[in-house]
Amino acid sequence: MPAIHLTPAERKDKRGEAHHLDPVVAIGDQGLTDAVIKEADLALKAHGLIKVRMFSDSRPDREAALATLADRLNAAPVQHIGKLLVLWRPIPEKAKAERDDRAAGPRVVKILKFSKSGNHRAQIKKITVFGNQRVTAGGEIKRAKTRVTSVKKKAAD
Repeated sequence: MPAIHLTPAERKDKRGEAHHLDPVVAIGDQGLTDAVIKEADLALKAHGLIKVRMFSDSRPDREAALATLADRLNAAPVQHIGKLLVLWRPIPEKAKAERDDRAAGPRVVKILKFSKSGNHRAQIKKITVFGNQRVTAGGEIKRAKTRVTSVKKKAAD
């Protein structure tokens, strides 16, 4: 039995999502080999919902292949229509590495400059501001400078 069981409503939604997909794994004359199962596992990790084309004319063989794939890959069988098999497994979450040495990244800032007469529209400029820059109240971009300490204070430390 597969590890994931879908309700009929969930299965219907997955069939709708899989409608426009192309098969990403093909099962040929050799049947279910370890290489085919490995490719199906990689495709499930990348996409979550995949179609598999099986070139066998025997319906019982295709049903057995769908059950075997679902069992070995801990996936849910969604649909078996003709020579196409549809499998689904949730995509695993990717772990993000936290870095302490990260600095501020670039960001896009909108700068409004109003006309002096008041009869014209304000000018809008989008500017990319990098981590070592800041926007002044006048709308100019200045680089952040390291604070200068006196020679006497450096000697005292």
